[in-house]
Amino acid sequence: MRFLLLCCLLSSLAFGQTTHTIKEITVTGNTRTKTALLKKLINLELGTVVDSTKLANTAARLIRLPGIAHAYFTVEEKSNGAKIVYTVEEQHTFIPFANVYSSDNEDLAFRLGLQEFNFAGQMMTVGGFYQYDVFHSYGLQFRAPYLFSPQWGLEVNYQDLTTQEPVFLANGTADYKYNNRSIEVFGLYAPSYKHNFALGLSSFQEDYAYLFGSTDPNVPQELKVDKWLVKLLYTYDNINYFYYYLDGFKSSLNLQYVQSNDGNLLPFWLGFNDFTFFKRIGKRGNFATRLRLGLAKNIASPFAPFAVDNNLNIRGVGNTIDRGTGSVVLNTEYRFTLLDRNWLVLQGNAFIDSGSWRNPGGTFDDFIQSENLRVYPGIGIRVMHKKIFNAIFRIDYGHGITPDSSKGFVFGIGQYF
Repeated sequence: MRFLLLCCLLSSLAFGQTTHTIKEITVTGNTRTKTALLKKLINLELGTVVDSTKLANTAARLIRLPGIAHAYFTVEEKSNGAKIVYTVEEQHTFIPFANVYSSDNEDLAFRLGLQEFNFAGQMMTVGGFYQYDVFHSYGLQFRAPYLFSPQWGLEVNYQDLTTQEPVFLANGTADYKYNNRSIEVFGLYAPSYKHNFALGLSSFQEDYAYLFGSTDPNVPQELKVDKWLVKLLYTYDNINYFYYYLDGFKSSLNLQYVQSNDGNLLPFWLGFNDFTFFKRIGKRGNFATRLRLGLAKNIASPFAPFAVDNNLNIRGVGNTIDRGTGSVVLNTEYRFTLLDRNWLVLQGNAFIDSGSWRNPGGTFDDFIQSENLRVYPGIGIRVMHKKIFNAIFRIDYGHGITPDSSKGFVFGIGQYF
């Protein structure tokens, strides 16, 4: 944020009370990113009056691009008007990613992948992953947010996920082999750099196969069904980004409607919203918190949509230890920079993850029942590369303090939230 205020101050000092028009716009510092794309995203018109607020907002938009680590602008006075110069600092965007998680008495699970976030210099994302969580899975992604214009884009995803899932029955727990094979297509729309919409249609097949454990005559041991869903995503991002320091508020909404081709299965809906807040504390500190509120159609089914899981919401809890039709999760942590040397950053953090769930077919009182509450404090460390997009290697250790808790490590690429 400081660089934006400085740029605005410099431009106002340079021009005083005189009105100037834009006669030239240039971009420097980019080697991989296409200049034509950056100018399209800058979206300033020649001949218009210089507006320091618009210039600062454009720089903020450039900083949000995965291929740009930092951006700023200068205004040069010319005899016939003003020359606007945007300078960008690029970062490497072809990177691996990994999530590794394990807890007491559980096998190691992980997801490994490669992604290019600035494919062809057009800020397109192309990537894929391999996952091992008892069984093998993989997925592919293509995302082009500026494919048609600075506001309109396209995203296509394919996944073939297979996991061993616990199913919680009235008389005990069963384990099922679960497979979800899906393809989804999104239309992307960004009316401004703070607001992003995505509307998608997905076709998928779910396949449950009983492995071992308890049984229930009302719960099938084999289930294969074709489904489709409509998904609406909306993100409001009012965060000031200064390299790895964040300050501000972000809200992410996810709404889904699911319809089955099997007439015996009723339509299903779910939605959740992440409210995320960041605050810079001094020169090295960063407070971060995320509140997730989720609700789904309250069907008394063992295949409820909201999972309690290491890699999703509570660090150290285990790999999918429970499920529910409602979810309230609060993640809070304090990040402190221990070392900052040129490209290398070492950061430590202390956190508390907590949450509660509504049982399938249950009531809202389930949220305040002690058996549904999980509280996991812990500590972690981050190793970052400042010149590579999202190159944050994290290790967290969570230890539960509520009854029947576990403990464990969670490894990954990128901040937990």
